[in-house]
Amino acid sequence: MVRNLSVEYGVDRKSRTFTPWSHVVCLLYCQLTHCIGLNDLCDALRHHSAKLFAVRGATPPSRNGLSHANKERNADMMEALFWKMLDHLQNQFPGFGPSGRYKGLPRRFKKTIYSIDSSTITLVANCMDWAKHRRRKAAAKLHLCLNLQTFLPSFAVIEEGSHHDSSRMIALCARLAAGEIAVFDKAYVHFKHLFSLTARGVFWVTRAKDNMRYHVCKKRKVSGNILRDDEVTLKTKSSKADYPLRMRRILARVEVDGKWVTMVFLTNNFDWAASSICGLYQSRWAIEVFFKQIKQTLQVCDFLGHSKQAIRWQLWSALLMYLLLRFQAWCSDWPHSFARIFTMIRAVVWDRFDLGGTLDFYGTAGGQWRMRVQPQAAFLPGIDWKNYGTA
Repeated sequence: MVRNLSVEYGVDRKSRTFTPWSHVVCLLYCQLTHCIGLNDLCDALRHHSAKLFAVRGATPPSRNGLSHANKERNADMMEALFWKMLDHLQNQFPGFGPSGRYKGLPRRFKKTIYSIDSSTITLVANCMDWAKHRRRKAAAKLHLCLNLQTFLPSFAVIEEGSHHDSSRMIALCARLAAGEIAVFDKAYVHFKHLFSLTARGVFWVTRAKDNMRYHVCKKRKVSGNILRDDEVTLKTKSSKADYPLRMRRILARVEVDGKWVTMVFLTNNFDWAASSICGLYQSRWAIEVFFKQIKQTLQVCDFLGHSKQAIRWQLWSALLMYLLLRFQAWCSDWPHSFARIFTMIRAVVWDRFDLGGTLDFYGTAGGQWRMRVQPQAAFLPGIDWKNYGTA
């Protein structure tokens, strides 16, 4: 797979001793061990070069060689590798995807639910001019469409942070089919895009902006924490031209961090209960959990290079490592957290043993396994342990 992609994206033409396969393995090792720089990564791989060569002939890079590869090679290859691997695992192992279903997802919805959001990754402005979006700030941004039934990305865009979230909404929602559900926050409210989703038969749930002007066409019955449930049309001429149909506006009291606050929701569905719409928007928090796992567990804060290609190589390798760890957790029926399986594998990455068998019994919190030692092993040969000692 890596060899074919390297030919397709022209990466093989820019590689001599440091092959594309070695490049991929090198970046995955960087994610798994939290290497903080080029010297750290290259020295560690050179020290374990014999074991590294056993991984299908991978070789350790030099510091300059790795820096040049990250800068000059097309990072689209790593992006394509991630999507190819995701499709392969979901096709070969149908149970892998559904096993990651988000626990807070309302179970009464049968169609696929997607959460759409972005996460900003702060960079250094004085050495990353390509990512500047303010005078003294630079950032990369990960736009993500997360499938909540599988807790795996459905579509992603990695670029400089100067682009507004709504400008990437069309790309993130391009693969959504009729009857599926998209949930996003108010940053993605763009009435022309929302109308295109409605015309395609895609249901959406979001929050209303504070300055939205509307006209109430019909009031619905309310109960409990639902304060208002209205069918509205937009008042502003340009907004009404972008979205000429009715939409549903719900004013509800919801609990956030132990406090009750009032929120306003918008949707194009007129059949669901108002409480179900509130529950759908609450499930949007799953994408924040995903970003937390990526940022706090994998290596997406310290970068090996300053160029745009280097940043994209590293971020896509982080997503690929996340996918591989999730698949390993599914194969081993891992009962603990994502961070724990990451630290477990990182600690024994160069040891030769059956990883699946180790993960089956590992862990002290679950009480699944306890070490048992034969008493004879603690004494010298020829000494009867039953009669030895004064106790």
